[in-house]
Amino acid sequence: MNDSTEDASRRVLLVTHTGREDIAERVTTIVECLRRNGFEVLALADELSEMRLAGVSPLEPDDDARGVETVVAVGGDGTFLRAAELARPHGIPLLGVNLGRVGFLAEVELSDMHSIAERMAARDYDVEERLTVDAVVEHDGLVVASTWALNEATVEKGQPARMLEVLIEIDGRKLSRYGCDGVVCATPSGSTAHAMSAGGPVVWPGVEALLLVPISAHALFSRPLVVAPTSTMTITVEPYAPPAVLTCDGRRTFLLPPGATVTLRRGALPVRVMRLTQRPFTDRLVAKLALPVDGWRGHRIT
Repeated sequence: MNDSTEDASRRVLLVTHTGREDIAERVTTIVECLRRNGFEVLALADELSEMRLAGVSPLEPDDDARGVETVVAVGGDGTFLRAAELARPHGIPLLGVNLGRVGFLAEVELSDMHSIAERMAARDYDVEERLTVDAVVEHDGLVVASTWALNEATVEKGQPARMLEVLIEIDGRKLSRYGCDGVVCATPSGSTAHAMSAGGPVVWPGVEALLLVPISAHALFSRPLVVAPTSTMTITVEPYAPPAVLTCDGRRTFLLPPGATVTLRRGALPVRVMRLTQRPFTDRLVAKLALPVDGWRGHRIT
């Protein structure tokens, strides 16, 4: 059951995918459901100006989400990741309403919004903490960047025609050197994103672990790794190699000069995700990826 206190503010912040032609109509439905159940609805000021929604207050760019009870991301997983940037610093539960194609993170559908708003008003939901990853970039003995990711932090080659040369260390011990297109450090939430496309394993969200998945590595040993959540992973761009790029959740990018190191460990702050159903992850995996489970050799599975 949700652990919010009874005197929590009844304010909901909407984060939307404004690039869709039908977004205003869909968001209007969500706004009506929330307001009918006693919520004050806010939206990011720039998004609100595009949609022109009645009865919605703007959250200005200089404001944060402090005092908001719930952040609702309306779109696909990209919108969810953007909303997580606002919710995570204050431990605000995050709900994803899926308008995308796959949507592993945004897992409820718009058609369910009437009942969902009622349950939100009654605080009839659970909150699940999703593991994140913190990344620190150092160069010449100085920390030059510090960031985080919910899905993955990826070190990739900065020049398309050149190979990335890296040294991988786990818990301070050298593991391997190889040339590659990149290296993905993913959380269980991100195991179905970039890491999976690079050949990594799918990890159930309840598993506490970190993944390291090489991309197109030229090496005899280039297997994906699953390490303990307490482990530290270090990726060093070789001093003689071309520059690389660190990208977190496809949203935050940092240049990595030759000799730079990226240290990755479990994030200090999780992302708190609102869960309204206990649907098994196996069912979500089958549905989202359209896995063939019916009619195998004439036998129908129920």
